[in-house]
Amino acid sequence: MPFYVSPEQQMKDKADYARKGIARGRSVVVLQFADGILFVADNPSRALHKISEIYDRIAFAAVGKYNEFENLRLGGVRYADVNGYQYDRRDVTARGLANVYAQSLGTIFTETNKPYEVELVVAEVGEDADTDQIYRLTFDGSVADEHGYVAMGGQAEAVAQALKDRFVEGAPLAEALRTAVGALEAQDSDRRLEAKSLEVAVLDRHREHRLFKRLPAARIQELLDAGQGAQGV
Repeated sequence: MPFYVSPEQQMKDKADYARKGIARGRSVVVLQFADGILFVADNPSRALHKISEIYDRIAFAAVGKYNEFENLRLGGVRYADVNGYQYDRRDVTARGLANVYAQSLGTIFTETNKPYEVELVVAEVGEDADTDQIYRLTFDGSVADEHGYVAMGGQAEAVAQALKDRFVEGAPLAEALRTAVGALEAQDSDRRLEAKSLEVAVLDRHREHRLFKRLPAARIQELLDAGQGAQGV
């Protein structure tokens, strides 16, 4: 006799499977600061990035299985390049990219036996904080429009609670970085994250042309050690 599983149970099993895979990964934090959007990942690897540039004003952060979110990242870069070339660079937006990712993830979740074990943030920096866009996408294609901060992967609830307690709107870069690192450390009271264990990048609205910049370990350490006045990238 064939083994029957109801559609509801099948979807629940897929969702549980994906959530467990994502929770095994190290956390990523995305938050707004005075000059743009800051991305901070607990990631000691210098080669395998969780944070990447997608287009002029758009960046991507992910947790979960590297090969799966790398495929999505590459697809997003191709989408942005083609649309920017065929139409106008201003037509490439985080909202459009989030919709493409949502369709892909939703199709994979419903039509394949194994869902992607990934969670994504697509962010676009605007002319000011009110026009910044941050979209969070889950393994089933759900999209959430976030404001202020986002935490993904690992013990995301603990990280999000720490961000809620510490986040200050319009904070300078150094303060925002310390907030993000403190939230990541909240998962384990005995752990202290060093600059070399962090992957940090920014979308800085005051730069020209390409607004994405990855921060080297020396600059990360400088910001962590700095006083409240440190603001530059």
